[in-house]
Amino acid sequence: MAAGPILVFLEHHGDELAKGGLGVLGKAASLSGDVAGVVLGSGVQGAAAQAGAFGATKVWVCDDPALAAPLPQPRVDALAALVEQTGAEAVLFASSVLAADVAAGLAARLDAGLNWDLAGLEVKDGRLVGTRPALGDSVLAEVAWKGGPCLGLVRSGTFDPQPGGGSAAVEEFSASFRDFSTAARMVDRAHEVASGPSIEDADVIVAGGRGLGAPEGFALCEELAGALGGAVAATRAVVDAGWYPYSTQVGQTGKTVSPKLYFALGISGAIQHKVGMQGSGTIVAVNKDPNAPIFDFADFGIVGDLHQVVPKLAELVRARKSS
Repeated sequence: MAAGPILVFLEHHGDELAKGGLGVLGKAASLSGDVAGVVLGSGVQGAAAQAGAFGATKVWVCDDPALAAPLPQPRVDALAALVEQTGAEAVLFASSVLAADVAAGLAARLDAGLNWDLAGLEVKDGRLVGTRPALGDSVLAEVAWKGGPCLGLVRSGTFDPQPGGGSAAVEEFSASFRDFSTAARMVDRAHEVASGPSIEDADVIVAGGRGLGAPEGFALCEELAGALGGAVAATRAVVDAGWYPYSTQVGQTGKTVSPKLYFALGISGAIQHKVGMQGSGTIVAVNKDPNAPIFDFADFGIVGDLHQVVPKLAELVRARKSS
């Protein structure tokens, strides 16, 4: 790789850095000894200090009121200025709504190539190379960049953060903001009200598919997830049908997750869903169809009526916890 650093955009929520960006930071650190995190916002010094423990040698901070709201265009201005200042070889992002907008805007601003939906990163012959799913996620294709800087948007949940207990120098930089970049205003923010962990952070996920029969069937998922202290997820078919929120979708067009334990309830196991959860530690499938593809890659399979099986599982978990 060239002499310039790898920059990793670190999205934050309050004083906490998002898990996805920290995972990408750790992966980048395994590829290069010159990796810097980038934190953009207003009053973000506390968040920036966390990045050293996840592989950053330096954390660049642009602390400006223009960056207070999570809007993409001012962040494009700030990142473009930092790329010019540092001569960055690459800028990497963990997939999110904000990161996708920023990455696309930065690619247009710098006339640089952007590879998205990346499921892997490595260095080959001194060049950064990514892998991304292709042909309906049935194969992985290698992708590269013709020139620099290399911009990459990594699929959600691909890399887990690997804390190492280090520290990084925090250095501030400034940016000028274009008139059109500050024309937009965020007038309100809505936050989803939810209990328990998100599917990105949960060690246990209970996912439901069409086999639940109706939206009300997700009560079974919620019951088992509650007993296990986990989160509820869903397939694309059921979120498209309006049975459960899109934010819980796992799969090719949803989120990639890697919990320690993944329950697949009434899920056939199509490749589009498999790619989003195949990194799970242990996969348990419950399906009345003994020929369902999910059983081909599940660690444990139960052939039966999930409406009978799942309540008994939840009961057993609660009994074990209380004993």
